[in-house]
Amino acid sequence: MRLRTVFAFGLLMMILPMMIVAGIGSGAEQNMPFPSYGSGPVEARLYTDYFCPPCRAMEPEVEPLLKDLLKENAITLTLVDVPFHQYTPLYAKNFLYALKENNALEHAFRVRNVLKEAAAKKWVTTQAQIDALFKEKGIVSGVWDPKPVFDRYNALIKEDKIDTTPSFIIIKKNQKRVFVGGPDIVKAIKTLQ
Repeated sequence: MRLRTVFAFGLLMMILPMMIVAGIGSGAEQNMPFPSYGSGPVEARLYTDYFCPPCRAMEPEVEPLLKDLLKENAITLTLVDVPFHQYTPLYAKNFLYALKENNALEHAFRVRNVLKEAAAKKWVTTQAQIDALFKEKGIVSGVWDPKPVFDRYNALIKEDKIDTTPSFIIIKKNQKRVFVGGPDIVKAIKTLQ
């Protein structure tokens, strides 16, 4: 287990600079989108990777639970893409590009679902393929420099010591709890209802 943790952290540190470099090229943005939603008293952070089968398996159950909590203003939710797979930086960058045009929660979940489906099929591996996929699905995106968002992701990943996905962090009354794996994350979210 320790070797796996060390390997995962090492991989993260190798891939994160690629995520940052992949997003450079369009100048600074004043109103950059960040995937954080709600204003509830409990801070919730969901760490996933589009190429993580347990993440994909868990999200259909987790998504409606999170939406309900956000409707009740019970949580502030932050979605963080963790770059464990070689193509995650490409997907994460394009997720943020889509948020540039529409940073509403429903749209964010829709774009994530489109990208998760593409990751499951493993046929989308280039920017041109993602552009074609977004066009086919009617997803409008705007190119911008997501480096500040990737820097924030990196800070959160380090702060929460994320070395596996899916992971879920709950910060309530200055106490942080960590949940790993789909079943534990679903139980944790249900305790917030």
